[in-house]
Formats: sequence, C-alpha cells, structure tokens
Amino acid sequence: MGSGQLVAVFGAYGHTGRFVVAELAARGFVPVLSGRNAKALDELADEHGLEARVASVEDPAALDRALAGTAAVINCAGPFASTTGPVIEAALRAGIPYLDVAAELEANLDTFAHYRERARDEGAVIVPAMAFFGGLGDLLATAAMGDWTEADEAHIAYALSSWHPTSGTRLSGAVSRERRGANRLRYSGGQWERRTDDAPTLQWTFPDPIGSRPVIGEFTMADVVTVPQHLSIPDVTTYMTTEAVRDIAAPDTPAPTAADTSGRSDQTFLVDVVVRSGGTERRATASGQDIYAVTAPLVAEALDRVLTGRTKTIGVASAGEIFDAPDFLRALAPTLTLDLDAQGRTV
Repeated sequence: MGSGQLVAVFGAYGHTGRFVVAELAARGFVPVLSGRNAKALDELADEHGLEARVASVEDPAALDRALAGTAAVINCAGPFASTTGPVIEAALRAGIPYLDVAAELEANLDTFAHYRERARDEGAVIVPAMAFFGGLGDLLATAAMGDWTEADEAHIAYALSSWHPTSGTRLSGAVSRERRGANRLRYSGGQWERRTDDAPTLQWTFPDPIGSRPVIGEFTMADVVTVPQHLSIPDVTTYMTTEAVRDIAAPDTPAPTAADTSGRSDQTFLVDVVVRSGGTERRATASGQDIYAVTAPLVAEALDRVLTGRTKTIGVASAGEIFDAPDFLRALAPTLTLDLDAQGRTV
C-alpha cells in the first residue's frame, strides 16, 4: 500500500479527480491536491485534511512546486490536449512517474508520439489512458491474447446502461472534434484512417444477461490507441451501445449524480473484448458500476505497481504492456466482475 507516499493529483477537484483522491487515501497514499482553481482546491483540501498546491499548465514553475517532494503525479485535468504535455514535462523534470486518465484520442496519440523515445532514454515511466477508456480495454485485450504473439482483429464493445457525461467529458469531446474536424478515426490494416462517412450501426451479442444489442461500430475510443502500441493486431475496433451514444450526444443529458455514499452513479457497464486469429477467438469481459468511479481503482492500482517495481518496461507504455494484465485485473475484485478466457474457441 501507499505507506504515506505523497502523490500529486492534478485536476483533483474534478469529478474523476475526486474519486482518485479518495481511492489514493484509502490505499495509504497522501494525495497532494493541485490545479488552477484555488477555491475548489481549498474546499477539497479542507474536506479531506490535505495539502493544496495551486498550479496551471501555463506556469512551469508552479507545476514544479506542485510536484516537489511527491513520488508520482496523476493527471486528471482535461482537456488533456492542453494538460498532458506540460504535466509530463514537469514529471520529467522532477524525475517521477506520470500517469493520466485521458480518454482523448489525439492527446494519447501525442503522448506516445512525442515522449516514447525520450522517456525510454531517460528511464522514465509514463502511463497514459490509465482509465475506463484506454486502460481497461487494453488490459482485457492483453489478457485475452494469452500466449498469442499476434492476432488478426481485436473488438472492444461497451454496453453502458446510460451515459451521463461530466462537464469534463463534454469539454474534452469538443476539443477532440475541433482537432479532427469533419473526420472520424478508424484503425485498420495497421494504420489510422480518417473517414467522413457515418459510423455503421451494427448488432453485438454481449454475454448474458445483456444479449444482442444495437451498437455504433467504429465508435473509436482510447483503447484503439493503446492496444496497437504493444499488441501485434492490425485491426482494432470499438463499439458503443446506441442508447449510450444518444445520451452523450444529447446536449440536455444531465451530469452523473451520486446513488450511494461513495459518490458512484447507478450507471452499470460491461466491456466485452474479443480477439481473433485465424479461425479461433478468445474473449475477456469485465462489468461494474460507474465508468468514472472505476477509473480510480484502475489508476491507483497502476500507481502502486509502478512505485513498487511491479512493471515490465519503461518509457511510454500502455496498461497491458507495462503490467501483468490478468494479475492486475484480478487485483481489482470486487470492483470488477471478470470473465477471462484465454483458451479460445473455433469460430
């Protein structure tokens, strides 16, 4: 456990940041709260009896002060297109690991492209997208691969009972749409494609009790960035249930509201991952409650493993590349209900 280690949380007062702060404290870490909003920081600091350090991405010296004396930094502040670079730079200056919970495709692609060689050369650890989108799907795909060294396809399908987006999700989505314009992204044949046609509506058969549901195909999320970084799979596709897509697309869908004392909403999710090679497929699934809340144990478990040396590589690394995926996932029980099948079946 954390043994009192200081961990900077940038964007600590955001919706996901608050879950991360609570999870770190429960694991014995001491969160150091940081971000640009002094009032929000002070209120959160008073609530938890923690230290607040005001900083913004426009002020490198303030970021350095925010990270001083900490063992690592977790970036929870979106839009990540604006925050990842400056906070990574501050982490590199401080010589500490960096993790984030970014779901923005472009921000994650930038992190791998801009920092992979430098982080490796400096012996640094940078783990982007260590969240529901990006981290969880990547871990499940890696676990499903088992002893395979390559596969033909990976499919990651999300069944969300609803999707009430936070203000941060809406802002990050707007930034991503502005960056890609009229295009949508798809990863096929080992490369990124920019497409202007509509994403297809398909049927996906989820495990019981969900069953067959209409999904938006090629609903490209952060997993499509993280998986090909370390798994030899030329076609990676993500899918989202149509009800969830309607929720997040509607401007009047309200933000999530707490349904229990932990602050979790009543949203439920199931992530169904299928990898295929030749005529065989392997499957791994995970289900739980609240995609924002579950990000906290994901990134906190990753942090603990980084700080205790339970890693397989250095540099910029996806979750499944740097951690033992099956062991990591099982460590999240009872947060997640898992079904890991790396034996495969003929299709």
